[in-house]
Amino acid sequence: MGHLGRLKAEYRDLADRLQAGPVAFPEPDDPVAREGWREILEILYTPEEAALAARLPVRPMSLERLSARVGIPAEALRPRLEAMADKGLVMDLVHASSGRTAWLLSPPVVGFFEYSLMRARDSIPKKRMAEALHAYTHGDGAFASEAFGGETVIGRALVHETALADDPLPDVLDWQRATSVVGEARAWAVSLCYCRHKAEHLGEACAAPMDACLSLNGGAQFVIRRGFGRAVERSEALELLARSRQAGLVQIADNVRNRPTFVCNCCGCCCEQLQGANRWGVASVNPSGFAPRREASSCSGCSRCARACPVAAIQMVPERQPGTQKNALAPLFDGERCIGCGVCATACHKGALKMEPGGAPRPVPSSAVERMVRMAIERGRLADLLFDEGAGLGSRFLHHAVRALTRLPGATQVLATEQVKSRFVQAALAGFKG
Repeated sequence: MGHLGRLKAEYRDLADRLQAGPVAFPEPDDPVAREGWREILEILYTPEEAALAARLPVRPMSLERLSARVGIPAEALRPRLEAMADKGLVMDLVHASSGRTAWLLSPPVVGFFEYSLMRARDSIPKKRMAEALHAYTHGDGAFASEAFGGETVIGRALVHETALADDPLPDVLDWQRATSVVGEARAWAVSLCYCRHKAEHLGEACAAPMDACLSLNGGAQFVIRRGFGRAVERSEALELLARSRQAGLVQIADNVRNRPTFVCNCCGCCCEQLQGANRWGVASVNPSGFAPRREASSCSGCSRCARACPVAAIQMVPERQPGTQKNALAPLFDGERCIGCGVCATACHKGALKMEPGGAPRPVPSSAVERMVRMAIERGRLADLLFDEGAGLGSRFLHHAVRALTRLPGATQVLATEQVKSRFVQAALAGFKG
């Protein structure tokens, strides 16, 4: 990686701006990781783009309001935003019924990290970008702590449905089933797996399929519109899910119950979310709500389950057997580390493992807005999210944010009002209590 020297003013302003989102882009202490952090900014943004991005909102805003915010006429601003959206630095959200477009600054994840490597060919130097991302995310725990250190995280595991116990049939909700999450979507797209593409440029890619990242609903529409992936039909998306299960991949969805924007098919070796658990020991993925149950009479102690587990949550331990001097081996499950994905049960050729309700799942936000609010509260940035440098209180986003606040547990509402010293929010919360 090249040396940037002192960070230019445009990039310093952008780095500061990126601290305001629900998932920030923290500056690491480790010098190698810090050089990667700098290089990511330099690779993705020209100085002019960095200067504009430093003034963009972290929540959706119309072109007209954005024009007034940055002091650039709308007709001159739009092509600049379009060019940045083509690079994944800005997101454009198109309302389904009105067709109106809102714009916001892309966060690191899910955002410009993934978009930088979701295409095989474009102007971004892929190997250099992969090296910078690796240095940043693997050389220091700052970003892992930021992205995965709170109770609310970006992704949640989906249990392998083929591994569910039959008797009694577990009560599985639609948002817990990958087939329902994907099958009930209204748009689908397939892209290169950002994590495996990065590993490929580092010479560390595994044999899992590269073309395996599913975007859904509004996420799929953005991916298709900006050329980060190809549109597919429901049937192809469901076939991809089935092939990924057979390949022993973890299915990680957007951590919301309504209108999720992605389902990734992940491996423990390349996936950055799973690396949060494997490298940094943080609970980086919300568990599925299911846990493995072993049928001892069918288990041969072969260790296929332990070798397949993507988060190393299974150890093979000695187990006494009657009538023999030698111990057998049996899987021991770490309930705190297990994400309930069911990969272990899929890997078992004896049918000795089934998935049943259990484990230690955390609350799943109902919507993307609720997830953003929760993450902002946990990271002490609720005021940044709601007021966004004076963007105003009359937005549709704020309406949804306050509704999300009213659904939070009472103690969390208290924490939110402490963070936002606003009589408006306090009154709104009090009104909903009545």
